[in-house]
Amino acid sequence: MFRFANPQFLLLLLILPAMVYWYLQRQRLQKVSASIRYSTLGIVKSVKASPKRRLRHLLFVLRVVAVSFLIIALARPQSGQKDSEVTTEGVDIILAMDISSSMLAEDFRPQNRLEAAKVVAGNFIKGRRNDRIGLVVFSAASFTQCPLTLDYGIVLRFLEEIKTGMIEDGTAIGLAIGNCVNRLKDSQAKSKVVILLTDGRNNRGELDPITAAKVAKAFNVRIYTIGAGKRGEALYPVDDPIFGRRYVNVPVQIDEELLQQIASITGGKYFRATDETSLDKIYHEIGEMEKTKIEVKEYTRYSELFLSWLVSALILIIMEIVLSQTVFRKIP
Repeated sequence: MFRFANPQFLLLLLILPAMVYWYLQRQRLQKVSASIRYSTLGIVKSVKASPKRRLRHLLFVLRVVAVSFLIIALARPQSGQKDSEVTTEGVDIILAMDISSSMLAEDFRPQNRLEAAKVVAGNFIKGRRNDRIGLVVFSAASFTQCPLTLDYGIVLRFLEEIKTGMIEDGTAIGLAIGNCVNRLKDSQAKSKVVILLTDGRNNRGELDPITAAKVAKAFNVRIYTIGAGKRGEALYPVDDPIFGRRYVNVPVQIDEELLQQIASITGGKYFRATDETSLDKIYHEIGEMEKTKIEVKEYTRYSELFLSWLVSALILIIMEIVLSQTVFRKIP
């Protein structure tokens, strides 16, 4: 960045045209003010003009440039460097995902529930900045697929590896919440969040989901719950050893009342996703509610440049004085 600290002095540059006008008028008057008669000028005209004569206006040019440099120095030119200070307050987020066999139901066509959830969760992760994100999976039990980290590439890789059958079948929502809280309880983040997605009812695990939710509240962990599945029945694939793969209709059983209670206890919110589009909107809405606080302070540091202009002007003035008293000295 460049600026003049005292730009009003630049108005003095209007003096320069006046100086040029005065100089030209002076030269014209000198030509007509005095004359000497000679019988013939033939010999004089045959003499070539000396280099001094051709450079006789150099002194005036030096003076004009020196004055312009002095004016610029008075205006105090400055160069600036803009810096910014960024302060962030990240959010710690754990995505808890149900991987029980019921997540293979294909009501989120063209994919099953689990694959659709992985795609949407991946987009959610890619859209975060400065937040630590972790993964927890659960069915009959629960384990941490990826601890809290800022390395989103690692999180996405572990997300891709999630599949059904990694744990004994079932739905242990209470254990999943307990595992998430255990990962978040020592966090110093301004906001600690769990996004829990399931398509069933709690039927396994020693920890009651309501008790787990109360423990989460005690550690200031907010839980957003998502029930995944269309209303009514959904197509579920069955691999028959004789007839191959076929599909049967199975009832969608989501304990919405329990999920609402969990969200309410912890200050979160419950959502129902009936297809991939609605699931994507839910993650987007949660992302808007859990925004990272970023403060940016910008400031500019200026350095003075007038000294180089001032020195240049003084050098030109000295050159004019020296040349006027030596090379271009006039004899009265």
